[in-house]
Amino acid sequence: MPSSEDGYVTAETAVVIPALVLLFGTLLWGVMAAAAHIQCVDGARAGARAAARGEKEAAVRSAVRSAAPNGATVETQRKGRLVHVRVRARTAGPGPLALGLRAEAVAMAEDRTEDAFHAAR
Repeated sequence: MPSSEDGYVTAETAVVIPALVLLFGTLLWGVMAAAAHIQCVDGARAGARAAARGEKEAAVRSAVRSAAPNGATVETQRKGRLVHVRVRARTAGPGPLALGLRAEAVAMAEDRTEDAFHAAR
């Protein structure tokens, strides 16, 4: 004997499954965006440490690129003894979900060993 509720499970499933797929996709995108931002922060920190040690610009950029997401841009700036490193990157995503990420790290330039040796004389 057919009941009046026949077909409800199919209709509910047809609505719930796409909603779950959308939710899962959104969560996955959020995790990927957070991971890319963490990579930007790590890259900026690595670059600031390298620049503070007095390494050349190429070495600083190499340190940043080893930790930052692919395609990230790097800006370095010195103000007195402070070194600023900025990293910018874009997340993957359709349309407005492609976010622009950025991170900045600042470090004080370290005294170089030979400079400290000559200053002590």
